[in-house]
Amino acid sequence: MHHLAEAFARVRARSCQLVQPLSAEDCCVQSMPDASPAKWHLAHTTWFFETFILERFEACFQPFHPAFRVLFNSYYEGVGEQHPRAQRGLMTRPALAEVLAYRQNVDQRLQALLAQVQAPDIAGELAMLVELGLQHEQQHQELLLTDIKHLLSMNPLLPPYLGSDAMADAGQGQAGARAMQWQPFAAGIVEVGHDGPGFFFDNETPRHRQFVEPFCMASRLVSNGEYLAFVDDGGYSNPLLWLAAGWEWVVQQKITRPLYWQQAQAQFDSAWREFTLHGLQPLAMHEAVTHLSFFEAEAYARWAGARLPTEAEWETAAAAQGEDYFGVAWQWTTSSYAPYPGYVALPGAVGEYNGKFMVNQYVLRGSSAATPHGHARLSYRNFFPATARWQLSGIRLARS
Repeated sequence: MHHLAEAFARVRARSCQLVQPLSAEDCCVQSMPDASPAKWHLAHTTWFFETFILERFEACFQPFHPAFRVLFNSYYEGVGEQHPRAQRGLMTRPALAEVLAYRQNVDQRLQALLAQVQAPDIAGELAMLVELGLQHEQQHQELLLTDIKHLLSMNPLLPPYLGSDAMADAGQGQAGARAMQWQPFAAGIVEVGHDGPGFFFDNETPRHRQFVEPFCMASRLVSNGEYLAFVDDGGYSNPLLWLAAGWEWVVQQKITRPLYWQQAQAQFDSAWREFTLHGLQPLAMHEAVTHLSFFEAEAYARWAGARLPTEAEWETAAAAQGEDYFGVAWQWTTSSYAPYPGYVALPGAVGEYNGKFMVNQYVLRGSSAATPHGHARLSYRNFFPATARWQLSGIRLARS
């Protein structure tokens, strides 16, 4: 349990470090229904440990605050009622200081529990739940950064995220600095899904076989400069490039460019800029384009004479090519987020973590510049609706 206690302390401290550059006001605001206030992220990840671990294993359990069971429950119907997601930004109380006190209280109690447990059967189950909670918190650390970025982008002052050494920022990979190569892969039966030791989410299992036709995969992600060519060529005004639902979304939302791109309107300055965690910056042409929806990625691929990969193709190529597939941007695939053959969700409320979201979403693979160190792996299945843009999502092209 000693190594688990150290990992617990490290991950929990990291979340607090990520909000240190923010004011209490920054931590309270919700910029859109899909995002959550930083204060809510800090409280919800604490709620996870209190609800699923302390409530179950701690002798004479008493909640830190009875109301927190509802306020900071995200979507676990098996636990009970939840505060409406779109109203998380209305919770000016509890104050940030009380949420931080909540974290400290739960941290101390959980560390004490880890030090006391001796029974092998309880220790094994406890360790599994703590590891799940830590992986869950690391997911929220990435959401913290992307939600903070969206929030600050809505501010007319376009303030930078101070202390942005938290990440080198979106699209740090020099995608366009080298020529794109097409790497061929032969047809055949491939194995997909988690294999071997180490943590994994239930949606990564069971490992199974799929047949893939011959395909080629791009050696790098699409760059800002390459995507700008699509914009300049009228990509957002050509319905022939878009899926019907994507075109309807573009027209209704009046979308003409990636989420954080801005074009100067001065008489002698029409340069493109991008809002980053360092504030508004000149658009870096060689960096990977990010914050694209599935619809945008699919339209670009069609314009470029290519397509998006399936997740089986992506996993096959990433297994062979290695690190170039990680650490810059999540990569859209054409695979719907659906259960693998033979998938069985975990029992109880924890089983709500993944399985019930397997509808109307697409799988993204890899990891981003905001993904915590050690959290990514080959079989990881991220997933979002086709219109989601505030995550660090980019494009890796494929061809048949």
